[in-house]
Amino acid sequence: MTYNIDEKIQRRSSKEIKVGNISVGGDSIISVQSMTNTLTNDIDSTLNQINELYNEGADIVRVSCPNKESTKALKEIVESSPVPIVADIHFHYQRALEAADAGAACLRVNPGNIGPSKIKEVIQAAKSNNISMRIGVNAGSLDESLLMKYKEPCSDALVESALQNIQLLESNNFDEFKISVKASNVYTTVSSYEKLAKLCNYPLHLGLTEAGTYLGGSIKSSIGIGKLLSQGIGDTIRVSLTADPIEEVKIGFEILKSLNIRSRGIKIISCPSCARQAFPVIETVKTLEKRLSHITKPITLSIIGCVVNGPGEAMNSDIGVTGGGKNTNMIYLSGVADHKISNAEIVDHVVNLVEKKARSLND
Repeated sequence: MTYNIDEKIQRRSSKEIKVGNISVGGDSIISVQSMTNTLTNDIDSTLNQINELYNEGADIVRVSCPNKESTKALKEIVESSPVPIVADIHFHYQRALEAADAGAACLRVNPGNIGPSKIKEVIQAAKSNNISMRIGVNAGSLDESLLMKYKEPCSDALVESALQNIQLLESNNFDEFKISVKASNVYTTVSSYEKLAKLCNYPLHLGLTEAGTYLGGSIKSSIGIGKLLSQGIGDTIRVSLTADPIEEVKIGFEILKSLNIRSRGIKIISCPSCARQAFPVIETVKTLEKRLSHITKPITLSIIGCVVNGPGEAMNSDIGVTGGGKNTNMIYLSGVADHKISNAEIVDHVVNLVEKKARSLND
């Protein structure tokens, strides 16, 4: 897998921690995460989903552990998983202890939900098993005292909660953790991370919580996560959608690709189409997107229906198609006009060219 780091974006300096074999923070790549939505005690279904997420490029997968049956199943899941597993824990500290012993690479907890006395046992379990933790602060589950103080789940309330939890972990001599301060509101989320980024150097896990449906949630997440990443804030991301978790990974990589931070798979540059198009652009792009979904190497493909912007885009693409007249279209290879093809040839020909290019990148 190849990564393209845009030097124009200066990353915030942060501490590096480990989530299994994945580094988070420091100079490490920005990792993409998702979360299973299966019943964790259904081991086969959970592992199938984890493998699907891994094949889509997920670096880390979170698994909910709401009961003892879940943490019991976690050991087999961890042993068979191709990616590090984060155990999602709420309220029941005993589940965190069980998850740590079962081999989870990281514990996602909200210390305020567990309580200061029990969190010490969770910290000790993390230390004993040499694993990291994530402090998860959410606007929807803030401590009652903070809601009383701020009257609403605003960014200052989220940041104060995060700082309280940081102090709690540090007072117990534990600093192998990352932090998230999530809200469903874009402005609250962005403001929370911007403020927290100035107050600590721990790695930040970016995302909007309960972002919503595939379309709405993708747009909100792209705006919020994208704004933060463009400021150099963020070390790992999760796009939360009311949709198939696979889509979360796809959108996550699209966000990173759009900022030239990390590239995986085909990056298609295409026009919206108009009366000048020499071939059916929309249908062609839809078909190519499906047929090239198996490509993981970073390849830029431009599909432009006419010569207005086509040559310019093609000259900056690995492979480009520019619509011409009389059923002839120009193929560009590495930015150079190479040969012409008919409309009927476009899809199969481009697929062959992309697959050939991908093979060459493996050599």
